[in-house]
Amino acid sequence: MEPYLGLVLVVSAVFLLFFFYMVPVRLWLAATFAGVHIGIFNLIGMRIRRVPPHAIVNPLINAHKAGIHLTPDMLEAHFLAGGNVYAVVNALVSADKANIPLSFQRAAAIDLAGRNVVEAVHTSVNPRVIDCPSQASGTAMLDAVAKDGIRLLVKARVTVRSNLDRLVGGATEETIIARVGQGIVSAIGSSGTYKDVLENPDRISKKVLDSGLDSQTAFEIVSIDIADVSV
Repeated sequence: MEPYLGLVLVVSAVFLLFFFYMVPVRLWLAATFAGVHIGIFNLIGMRIRRVPPHAIVNPLINAHKAGIHLTPDMLEAHFLAGGNVYAVVNALVSADKANIPLSFQRAAAIDLAGRNVVEAVHTSVNPRVIDCPSQASGTAMLDAVAKDGIRLLVKARVTVRSNLDRLVGGATEETIIARVGQGIVSAIGSSGTYKDVLENPDRISKKVLDSGLDSQTAFEIVSIDIADVSV
């Protein structure tokens, strides 16, 4: 009798371990108490499909608390496509708080395109300043020549915000820097004398800003400021 009892205990222990692995009861209880209705069989299905239930349920709880309606299937599909579910949900919550229209489909597309969707939302709310030329280029100043033949060294600061509608497929920050640099060089080249540039640097900024250099890029140029001009 005792050998059978030991076998029963071992089998029972294995069964319980398997059951609690396949059915994350604590996670299910956390979701239920948070007001997120998800069935136990849904959680078992995630295990079978090799989707970590916590990677779906925890973001789902966060979205629910923020008043954003998402379904487990939406998040699971994004996870299986190789997306970052946490990043997408965090971006949706941030966008909702800032009253920025952003759908799940758009956020998921931005994430799958390899962009940092959370940073994109933050930059859309709080514009970022980038240097032109960039420090990574190894060039400290732009080199331009006015019509009178005087050479000028110029540095600009460009304030940009993310354009969420153009983030997928739109040109990157490097394109903005290159276009602004070319625009400044061209604007200085069309100036009669170097004194015109020194006396009215804002005119150069306005001319470049009005050129629509952010077309087909992932950003919207808010302002261009000439930070330094030297002869």
